[in-house]
Amino acid sequence: MAIVAISLIACTSGSNNGKQQNPATMKQNKTLVAYFSASGVTRGVAEQLARVAGADLLEITPAQPYTEADLNWRDSLSRSSVEMKDKTSRPAIAPGDKNPADYDVIYVGFPIWWYTAPTIVNTFLESFDHNGKTLIPFATSGGSSIDQACRDLKAAYPGARWLPGRLLNSTSTDSLKRWVDDNRTK
Repeated sequence: MAIVAISLIACTSGSNNGKQQNPATMKQNKTLVAYFSASGVTRGVAEQLARVAGADLLEITPAQPYTEADLNWRDSLSRSSVEMKDKTSRPAIAPGDKNPADYDVIYVGFPIWWYTAPTIVNTFLESFDHNGKTLIPFATSGGSSIDQACRDLKAAYPGARWLPGRLLNSTSTDSLKRWVDDNRTK
C-alpha cells in the first residue's frame, strides 16, 4: 500500500516539478465570442472567429429586435439614432444560453455605429462582473475604424483587461488564427 501511495504522489508531483498546483491556475482559459449583429455581417465574422479560437459563441440579442426602420441611421428619429444620441441608453437584451461570468477571455463583437459600439454592447458588459477578465473587441464597419469604440469601452469599463481591438470586415482564417494566437501570448 505504501509503495502504491508513493507512486501516486510521485506521478502527480512529476508533472509540476514537485510544486503544489493551485486549482485556480490549473484551469484552462475559457473563451467566449459574444457579438451583436444587426444585419448579419458581424455574425458571420463572430462565427468564423469562434471556430478559429475554439471558443463558445453567444449572440447579444435585443429583447426587441431591430427592424429595418430602426436601423435607418439617416433618420434622426429611428431607434438606433435615438439610442446612440443618449449614451446612457441600455437597450434590453434577451437572456443568452451562456453565462459570460464563466469565461476568462471574451471577444466582444459589434458593428460600428456612430464611430463607436452600439449601446446594446454596454447592456451586455454591464450584465456580468467583467473585472479581471480579458476583453478583446472586434468590429465590422462600412468605413469607420474601431479606434474610438476601443477608447470608449476601455474608459467605461476600466476593471477589465482590454487587449487591442481589430476591425474584421474581411479577413482570412489564417489572419484570424494569427490574431488569436497573438492574443493568447499577451
